[in-house]
Amino acid sequence: PGKMLTNISSVLRACAQKSVSSNMFYPTNCFSFVFKCDLHKLDEAPATEVVMTREEGLKYYHIMQTIRRMELKADQLYKQKIIRGFCHLYDGQEACAVGIEASINMSDHLITAYRAHGYTYTRGGTVKKIMAELTGRRGGIAKGKGGSMHMYCKNFYGGNGIVGAQVPLGAGVALACKYQGNNELCVCLYGDGAANQGQIFETYNMASLWKLPVIFICENNRYGMGTSVERAAASTDYYKRGEFIPGLRVDGMDVLCVREATRFAAEHCRSGKGPILMELQTYRYHGHSMSDPGISYRTREEIQEVRSKSDPISLLKDRLLSNNMASVEELKVIDVEVRKEIEDAAQFATTDPEPPLDELCNHMFSNNPPVEVRGTNPWAKLKSVS
Repeated sequence: PGKMLTNISSVLRACAQKSVSSNMFYPTNCFSFVFKCDLHKLDEAPATEVVMTREEGLKYYHIMQTIRRMELKADQLYKQKIIRGFCHLYDGQEACAVGIEASINMSDHLITAYRAHGYTYTRGGTVKKIMAELTGRRGGIAKGKGGSMHMYCKNFYGGNGIVGAQVPLGAGVALACKYQGNNELCVCLYGDGAANQGQIFETYNMASLWKLPVIFICENNRYGMGTSVERAAASTDYYKRGEFIPGLRVDGMDVLCVREATRFAAEHCRSGKGPILMELQTYRYHGHSMSDPGISYRTREEIQEVRSKSDPISLLKDRLLSNNMASVEELKVIDVEVRKEIEDAAQFATTDPEPPLDELCNHMFSNNPPVEVRGTNPWAKLKSVS
């Protein structure tokens, strides 16, 4: 494989020179990473020389920009008191979601914590339905009854509000994959703040015993609520936490690093070797939630430094431009399209009606006859329709 990649690299460099001289974009490029990939109980590492096509690059850029703009619009609507309640934004961490999705199939499964808007989108949700869910409207992805933390799609099991509780659920999904023998896997995400939960270590044990096809991914954004990882964990090597489970740690701000690490992990799971643990070193620009200004435990200068040096969208944009895979004008067109989609979705999310009271208890069961549900007192009756 190494020899083949070297040959591919030589061909692509020749294509690049020819393409530049003829003032055309070339469709593929081979990137050599100088990135640190820390390994635990692994003899091999993800590829450090990979091919990205122009089509892939533009697709990753479009998705990351959409997530970024969607979260910034959510921030705006929250401050206008149109979105209420819990709201945890994902801006800054876009490369994690996009890189993971680029290396698994839509038939695979994914479960995460409450910072779930980005994954709802990459799993197949629309911006329109996500925004309407945030405002609690009937056209929301959970019919306006789930809100920020509880969104679902096919093979996406949400948004979960209890810290760490999604991890054993994800292992259960992986157990179903193994039981059914369908060569599918489950990506199970949690943050550094949840990494000290006892239920996570119990899940590691069962997943390893049964060799479940699950990728445990710790999105380490350096702060669990307002507590830095150094103050919360005796060991911040989260990729080693599985002890008997192989692990790796990569740059979660680089979409190609995440993509190759996830591809490596997915192959590990599908080959029957059991679970693997990944740590993605990333960063959130907003506070823990919208109620947290995010600057009482870190400085504005720290946030700005990450934005200027490690922003995932800027890194990809620079890579596309410097390798003659896209033009500034082309990326501006994408930016305009994304902004329009977000504005249209926000318009829908603020004008769509709220769900009526008689729909409050619907969808409690997937395929049952209608049942009566007690309301706020013994005399108030509501109906639940599947």
